[in-house]
Amino acid sequence: MTSHATAAVVIGGGLAGTTAALALADAGLRVTLVEGRPRLGGLVFSFRRDGAAGELSVDNGQHVYLRCCTAYSGLLERIGATRLVPLQDRMDVPVLDADRMRLGRLRRTALPVPLHLAKSLASYPHLSPVERAGVVRATLALKALDPADPALDGLDFGSWLRRYGQSPRAVEALWDLVGIATLNARAADASMGLAAKVFKTGLLSAPGAADIGWSRVPLGDVHDGLARTALEKAGVRIALRTRAGALTRTDDGWRISVDNGPHGSEQLTAGTVVLAVPQRETHALLPDGALAGRDRLLDIGTAPILNLHVVYDRKVLRRPFFAAVGSPVQWVFDRTEASGLPGQPDGAGCQYLALSQSAAQEEIDQPVAKLRARYLPELERLLPAARGARIRDFFVTRERTATFAPAPGVGRLRPAARTQAPGLFLAGAWTATGWPATMESAVRSGTAAAREALTELGFPQGQLPQEAA
Repeated sequence: MTSHATAAVVIGGGLAGTTAALALADAGLRVTLVEGRPRLGGLVFSFRRDGAAGELSVDNGQHVYLRCCTAYSGLLERIGATRLVPLQDRMDVPVLDADRMRLGRLRRTALPVPLHLAKSLASYPHLSPVERAGVVRATLALKALDPADPALDGLDFGSWLRRYGQSPRAVEALWDLVGIATLNARAADASMGLAAKVFKTGLLSAPGAADIGWSRVPLGDVHDGLARTALEKAGVRIALRTRAGALTRTDDGWRISVDNGPHGSEQLTAGTVVLAVPQRETHALLPDGALAGRDRLLDIGTAPILNLHVVYDRKVLRRPFFAAVGSPVQWVFDRTEASGLPGQPDGAGCQYLALSQSAAQEEIDQPVAKLRARYLPELERLLPAARGARIRDFFVTRERTATFAPAPGVGRLRPAARTQAPGLFLAGAWTATGWPATMESAVRSGTAAAREALTELGFPQGQLPQEAA
């Protein structure tokens, strides 16, 4: 029988927990994955909706990744999902100015960095020639920064942009266009260190770093279905609808109390425990003395994302997605095929659009009727083909704590994977990965927790899970 020392419990079945569980199981540990929800995937999930247009498979939000997200790409490969979540051949972002009804594009060439974006920037119609020159100067200054410099963490990105002469229009039409979507914060509210990480890695590390990928199937098919299959094949025991309670240190490891709902409670024992849950839940589960400055976890704020879902009775958008400036609309994606809408009896000819609205503090709790009254006219303004189209369905999904807030100073609050308690490790996009709250950060955190756990257990370097580049 496997001893407690070579058994592990991972608490949390999101991307961080899934990654950690796979890595520990691949190393030969007997792993139990505990998840309170009836599914895996954490905040990356799908649900079924029976609406006026038929039964749809709906993602809770529009999740994308970039080619530079090598850890997330590795997870997709590990669970056999790469072909379902493909990347663009080359970054190409249509950007529509709602005021002038003019379309611009941010796209790269095959030239080396930073020339790969030169042609696109030179012809970008949403900035004046003076503003474009200013962007070049700011980009060169950004390229010289070290995102890991603690001094940058205490600065806000907006002040830095003003210092480098960026106009409000340049901030809206370029810096925030990218930053709000990746940081879930406007420049004035974002840590300069995290902003530097986003722009240096995504736009200045390699020509193809910012090529965009997104799932062509429901996210649940990937991060619940395929992930569950991969975990089971690796020998991981998956306990859904199971909530972890007290963690108690014993002479040879840990005892974890879990509640299986109607099936009662259970005591799990393991030499290794990975907490892969949000920061407040982690704070509640951590035993006394396990983490210096434990209460700092409560100072890590959260930021919401609002998603608006619209089903039209006809095709109104001929691109897979676009971004907007001069409008409350941020990013719009065509989710028609992934939702299964064409297969519904009343779905023929209909189109399903999903609007992703990050940094949505002012609107996250607004009534559906108010959101509908604001955004449907905006879509008609942006998409002439929507004028006169019938709305088959309109609904809203809200993630009030979608990400940690990337506020200045957050870096000093984010803990490393290793705690002060032997055998206890932390994972989650909010931990000290150096990345903002993205799927990439979550996967990197799971890998880091597994590496630390296996190192503590004495595994040689060659047997440790590889960190992403």
